[in-house]
Amino acid sequence: MTTSSIDLPVGAPEEVVTHALVRDVDLTAFGFIGNLALITLDNGHDHNRPNTFGPKSLMELDAAITDALSRKPAAIAVTGKPFIFAAGADLSALSFLTNREQSMAIGKLGHDIFRRLGELDIPTFAFINGLALGGGLELGLHCNYRTLATTAFTALPEVFLGLVPGWGGATILPKLIGPEKAVQVIILNALNNNTMMNAKQALSLGVVDTVFEPADFLEKSAGFVADVLSGRKQIVREGHTNDGDWESSLAVGRTAALKKYGGAEIASPMVALKLIGEARTATLSSGFDAEDAALSDLVLSDPLRASLYAFNLMQKKRKKVEGAPKPALGRKVAKVGVVGAGLMASQLALLLVRNLKCPLVMTDLDQARVDKGVEWVKSELTKLVEKRRMSEESAHRLSLLVTGSVDQSAFAGSDFIIEAIFEELSLKQELFKKLEKIVSPECVLATNTSSLSVEAMTEGMAHPERVVGFHFFNPVAIMPLLEIARTSKTDDATTATAVNVGKELKKTMVITKDAPGFVVNRLLTRFMGEITDAVDEGTPVDVADNAMRSIGFPMSPFELLGLVGPGVALHVAETLHKNLGPRYRISPTMQRMVEKEVRQFYVKSEDGTKVANPEAIALVEKGTTPSTSEQVKLRALKALAEEARMMLDEGVVTSPAEIDLCMLLGAGWPLVLGGILPYLDREGISEAVTGQRFHAKGVASLP
Repeated sequence: MTTSSIDLPVGAPEEVVTHALVRDVDLTAFGFIGNLALITLDNGHDHNRPNTFGPKSLMELDAAITDALSRKPAAIAVTGKPFIFAAGADLSALSFLTNREQSMAIGKLGHDIFRRLGELDIPTFAFINGLALGGGLELGLHCNYRTLATTAFTALPEVFLGLVPGWGGATILPKLIGPEKAVQVIILNALNNNTMMNAKQALSLGVVDTVFEPADFLEKSAGFVADVLSGRKQIVREGHTNDGDWESSLAVGRTAALKKYGGAEIASPMVALKLIGEARTATLSSGFDAEDAALSDLVLSDPLRASLYAFNLMQKKRKKVEGAPKPALGRKVAKVGVVGAGLMASQLALLLVRNLKCPLVMTDLDQARVDKGVEWVKSELTKLVEKRRMSEESAHRLSLLVTGSVDQSAFAGSDFIIEAIFEELSLKQELFKKLEKIVSPECVLATNTSSLSVEAMTEGMAHPERVVGFHFFNPVAIMPLLEIARTSKTDDATTATAVNVGKELKKTMVITKDAPGFVVNRLLTRFMGEITDAVDEGTPVDVADNAMRSIGFPMSPFELLGLVGPGVALHVAETLHKNLGPRYRISPTMQRMVEKEVRQFYVKSEDGTKVANPEAIALVEKGTTPSTSEQVKLRALKALAEEARMMLDEGVVTSPAEIDLCMLLGAGWPLVLGGILPYLDREGISEAVTGQRFHAKGVASLP
């Protein structure tokens, strides 16, 4: 049934082959007379390099199945190397594919080999001993039975990446667990930042048949095989034919996809839903053919290239910080301080104590504020225990590390202090000069400012070299980006210490020049300014706010404004206007909203739907030169291209990729667009505005 191996396209990286090794397991000790042929997947690397399937790896698995059959076993099982079952298809070559035939051949090869395991005359089992993603989980789905280690995580992340489960998942899973659960796994989990199933969830959904502890996982799995073969254990599969269930489940998936992308019909979730719907009546062969065709269409599309570029960029930059000094230059951090005890400061304190696990002091202007901040941190630790994300003992130990004081002399002996006080330059200057007299010259002083000059904060200091920008995004625990702003005076030891702390906090970092707004706030403020300017000129609020919907943003500009707050947005705009000039205009509408304390452009009606806030609409500037939706969209995108080029020319960051990374992780730029700059390149806006592309042709798009 299988086809011959496929040569990778010219220029594609060489495949890291996952070998398939066969051995016999005697089942006598488990109460069954006969052998199990066990195939182990292993690419020869440690668990940091998961097993993947390229053409050569698939052919090795094919040969292993043939070898296993030659041993005349009672059953065949597939498992993985320690900690890893398989992470799915080797995606490294996908962006090099140039024609439909190549893509169809890879899809068919995977189908033909995997389906052998579901169509043999003897039972087949998947011993999913560790991480199983995409094609790895699909391999397991082709087997007749599945066991799972309690520590393993599984997922079908293809829709998250702009693909569909293309090696059987979109066809087999709905038939196995029904449409509602299949939509949960294939659509909802993927769209929810690629949520993975733990063992308990996979079992309750019916994705696997049983779970075992990892210590004796293979032994217990072999016993499960013996029980099934002997008839001592029977697995009953439910039928799923009710039309209403299928229709309502697909509707839920469609609604979730539209919400995720702001109403835009992005291809991958819509195609996946179509395949799930067709699975109700499709045969395996017709379903697999449909998967091949769908996958081939998506592979040869810009959204997939964009998603792969963005995904690979995030994976790469998570491990390596561009321009970071050697980690060894960083100083040891054994005590930390947080200046401020408001919500942002408290979030920082929680993140720091959870990850650094060292004494932490919080200060504020009065004891009531200090007590409130410290209590918030401790209550959040208690909530983590209640959610079973932390042991009671660990939470108690961390709680003892958090103290508060109104006296900043409590910071004595600290190695790293971050301030999160009001965004007023003079206050921060005064604070740093005061702290400098309390702590050692080596103590790093960090600021969480979003737009002020870090270097200006160091005026009059004896040791300005130990001050660095350390800009988080709200909510601190969830948002993965950390902008580290280095001034002209910040030394390597300070920068290395900041990067080392960022790594402990599990953040993806970008080192930026100390420039107004750094990266994210500068671009977002310029972008938002064009939207508010259009409204001030007379464009209806709904027209301006929905102008970017077709691109796929999960949140409209004014929805984002409501989340950030007009006060914060206006303050940043005023700072950038002062430092970067009149292209950052001050909106009279925003000024009125702040003055009247109107926070939202939208409110919920009695029936729960979102409607315009009449208080906000009444404050809108009455301009007389309205724009169309397309005009608003174009002016906003042109502004982004202009500002990004200025930032690169100024050396705010060293590469276009860093701007892409910041907007992906700090501003929620859709993954399917591949980052802000590849999108502007594809649309021709980069060259129209700046005379050149940001990226070489072929980056995040078809060659």
